[in-house]
Formats: sequence, C-alpha cells, structure tokens
Amino acid sequence: MTVSTTTPPRSLDDPGLGDRYLRLVGDGDEYGAIEIVTALLDNGVPPARLMLDLIARTQRRVGELWATNDWSIAREHAATAISERALATVSARTPVRPTRGRITVACVDGEWHAVPVRIIGEILRLDGWRVDFLGANVPGPHLVTHLHQTGPDAVALSCMLATRLPRAHAAITACRSVGVPVIAGGPGFGPDGRWAHRLGADAWAAGAEGAVQRLARDWPPQIDDPYQTGFLGDDEYTYLVRHRGELVSTAVTRLTAAYPPMSGYSQRQHDSTVEDLGHVVDFLAAALYVADDLVFTDFVGWTARVLEARRVPPVALQIGLTLIRDQLRDFPSAVAILDAGVATLRE
Repeated sequence: MTVSTTTPPRSLDDPGLGDRYLRLVGDGDEYGAIEIVTALLDNGVPPARLMLDLIARTQRRVGELWATNDWSIAREHAATAISERALATVSARTPVRPTRGRITVACVDGEWHAVPVRIIGEILRLDGWRVDFLGANVPGPHLVTHLHQTGPDAVALSCMLATRLPRAHAAITACRSVGVPVIAGGPGFGPDGRWAHRLGADAWAAGAEGAVQRLARDWPPQIDDPYQTGFLGDDEYTYLVRHRGELVSTAVTRLTAAYPPMSGYSQRQHDSTVEDLGHVVDFLAAALYVADDLVFTDFVGWTARVLEARRVPPVALQIGLTLIRDQLRDFPSAVAILDAGVATLRE
C-alpha cells in the first residue's frame, strides 16, 4: 500500500511518504512538497522530526542519486532549493522565543553545502537559542567581525568536505582567540570529529540533536590558549598548495599518453578530468595538513564509486594518482598517502 498522491499525509509513518516527497522535489514540484510539510505540521508532527526524518533524509537521498549519476547536477540543485523552502515553511510556522543564549551558525569558508547547517540552526532555534544563521561560504575575517558585533555564546561551524579543513582551522582559531567557543559538525571533520579536536574545536556533534545535547551540558567550556593548536601543516603541505596548478597541469598532459581513451574526450570530459585531478591534490593537501591518510583514502574510495557510475574505470583514477606521485618523489609523506590511495583502489 502506498500513500495517494492527493491524500494529505497524517504521519511520517505513512507508507510511501518518503518516496512521494522525493518524487515531488525531484520533479521540481515546490507546491506539492510544501503541501506535504504543511499537512504534517497541521497533524501535529513535531517540527524537529519533520526536518530530520523527512527533509534531511530526503536531501541525503538526493545526494546519493547525484553520486550514482541518476540525477543531474541541475536536478539536484532544484531539489535542494525546494528543501530550503520547506525548511523556511517549518520555521515560519514554529516561532519560538529565545530563552537560552545566542549562537552563530555558519559554514566554513569555501563550503557551499548550507542545508545541513540550516537544519542545525533551526533545531537549535526550537531549543530556545537565538540563532544568527550566516549560511554558506563565510570568510573567516567576516565571521570574526560578526562575533565582535553580536557577542554570541558559541559558534556552530559546519564542514562537509575535508578539503576545507585548513580554512576551518583558521576560523576555529580566530573564534577562540576572541573568546567564543566553537562546536564543530559535519563529515568534513572526520569520523567521530577526530579532526575537529585536532584543529582546536571545543566540542563536536554528529548532528543537530547531538549539538543540542552538547550545548545543554557543561557549556561554555573553558577556552585554553587557542594558539596551542594554531599551527598545523608542514613543508610538504606548503609545497603542495603553492604548486597545485603545476601538479595538475603536468598530470593532465601526461595522462593523455598514459590513458589512451582520454584522447577521445570531449571538452566537457576533459574539463571534468582537470577538476578531478584538482580534487586529488586538494584532498592530499588536507591529509598532509592533519597528518592522517584517512582523509585521502576515504576520498579515493568515494571518487572511484562516483566515476564508475559515470563509466570511468578505476584504472583511470589509479593512473592519475600515479602521475601526481611521480611529481612528488622527494616528499615521503605525500608519497605514502598516495600509495595508500592506490592500495584502496586495488582493494
């Protein structure tokens, strides 16, 4: 039994509700999606559960459909826009007076995945916090200016991709240097937030509910000297960042000879290859920055699955890693991380 396409849903447990809502956002049917959200609120579904168990869960499925090449980037973007409108609907229908304190919620500089952090901000608002939601891609200096202007009790900082860890580190250090503690979240900080702690964050939360629980106890924490964790990276990391363009362009030039199918690539495929090799260098740099090859091996495994869904064999990625490695023979840490990536592909 499935939910009728016209019957208003009464509960999140209605059979087929998730698939129905996914179809609506996938078809760009904003009105239909908002009608479902409104009907659920009218039937007493708690707004936090609506955001976490329907909107956020659907958004994760949208990302998976893009990764498996079932949805285009345009379709994924359109669905994401509807998710943002659905969140706005929930927010407008559930006003809550602040009773706890003030918190700034933002994505790190260069991070564009704003829906997850928007959900965190909404859940904190429902818990009684006064939330300043700054959205995606917040440059560190502008974040600190905002802290001086508003004096919040905490900053919730989101990082979805590990390539943003150096910028996240700069933001965390800057926030703590002006006396504002940081709670970090997002998969970019690694399993169990291992890299968040290395970068100096005062706390880490796996999701919105974890953030609510963490902020409800022993907060604010005592802030130690922020510069104890203020300096990471080494000569290899610095070299990689400064020579990124050269490493990528040389690898692209050599890849044409090492991987014959590339000679038949269209301009779009060629540009995608350049972008993918750029990601290789960026994730390698992030792994060097936090001294953990898991940053890189996780990226390699995920990329191999995405490329395979686009009919690009893993051997193409392996050759790309080797061509980057050949340029870094004098950098033992980088070579070791690249070798771990190649081993991940072989496994």
